[in-house]
Amino acid sequence: MKKNWKKIFLGFCFFFWQIFSVSAEPISDLATYSKSAILMDFDTGEVLYRKDENVSLPPASMTKIMSMLLIMEAIDSGSLQWDSEVTISEKAASMGGSQVFLEAGEVYRVSELLKGIAIASGNDAVVAMAEKIAGTTEDFVVMMNDKAKALGLTGTTFKNPHGLDEDGHVSTAHDMAIMARELLKHPKILEYTSIYEDYLQKNDGSSTWLVNTNKLVRFYNGVDGLKTGYTSSAGYCLTATAKKNNMRLIAVVMGSDTPDHRSSDITSMLNYGFNTYKTYVVLKKDFVFGTKRVENGKEETVSIVLKDDYSKLLKNTDAIPNYSYNLKVDRVSAPVRLGDVVGVVEVVDSSGQLVDTLDVTVSQTIEKASLWDLWIRNLKHFTSGKILVK
Repeated sequence: MKKNWKKIFLGFCFFFWQIFSVSAEPISDLATYSKSAILMDFDTGEVLYRKDENVSLPPASMTKIMSMLLIMEAIDSGSLQWDSEVTISEKAASMGGSQVFLEAGEVYRVSELLKGIAIASGNDAVVAMAEKIAGTTEDFVVMMNDKAKALGLTGTTFKNPHGLDEDGHVSTAHDMAIMARELLKHPKILEYTSIYEDYLQKNDGSSTWLVNTNKLVRFYNGVDGLKTGYTSSAGYCLTATAKKNNMRLIAVVMGSDTPDHRSSDITSMLNYGFNTYKTYVVLKKDFVFGTKRVENGKEETVSIVLKDDYSKLLKNTDAIPNYSYNLKVDRVSAPVRLGDVVGVVEVVDSSGQLVDTLDVTVSQTIEKASLWDLWIRNLKHFTSGKILVK
């Protein structure tokens, strides 16, 4: 009898080990219920799992990821302010589908409308923002498609800013992941997409209850975005992002049959990613490789830094790599701005093999010196006994 209990105990251990363990390679049935899916590491852009990720399908309200990206770019460029006022048009107020019940003539701030888009997927709110940015929704759609082309999204064509079914309005799981990765470069968006419930204060003093259509924001630890979608043609879709242990993942499913199955597929992919991989930040973008003289600059020298953080995706069992770096910057001439690529740094592993080539930039913007600036500088160098500089 004792032996039988021992066998039963070991059998249960093996059963639960099979359920909760993760194989070393992506398994084929992570997204069982979805027509297409992808799992991507945010930092490196590496794909960890894929299922028909390049098949063009209706994206439904995941379309609003691109709309939110254009909104965030307008804010970051200064052409739009968080407290800018937006007057609701008849067209925006008449939008069907998911909405936050805006009325024509009402006035809202950009921050309020973005909340209505990010949490409640308001079609009325996104049309109002499209009109604010581009004048018309048609011109905004041109901007959306131009941005898609700039990002190299070959499987995406937008016909509207909200995602309601329209002939030819399509995207792919791969393209949605790229859009999401670009949107996440504006991290303030997560302050909106991570809200599970809130209220939109109406002009008449009433309020509209906003509940996030992405239930994983509440029920999966680490999920803080991004956007769900559903129409009868698209089925249930979701582009989700989650962060754990300094690693951020992006998971996309399209064409799932129920909202629960949509969440289940996303959960399976996120579990796989977090249980199998880790992100190692090799160098932060403010890492200083050295200084260079700035020809004809108001400042004579400037620090050379990475343009972006440099990370590597590793298996959880992998050792931390050991790298050395070769900086290659020929000359830096003013004017030069923060973000301008001025050279590269070569990443070399312990065996001497080239691993990556990374863009470097300057640590600050340096304007071109005036003739007076140069004269004063040369005078100082002359009186101090130093060699004259340009």
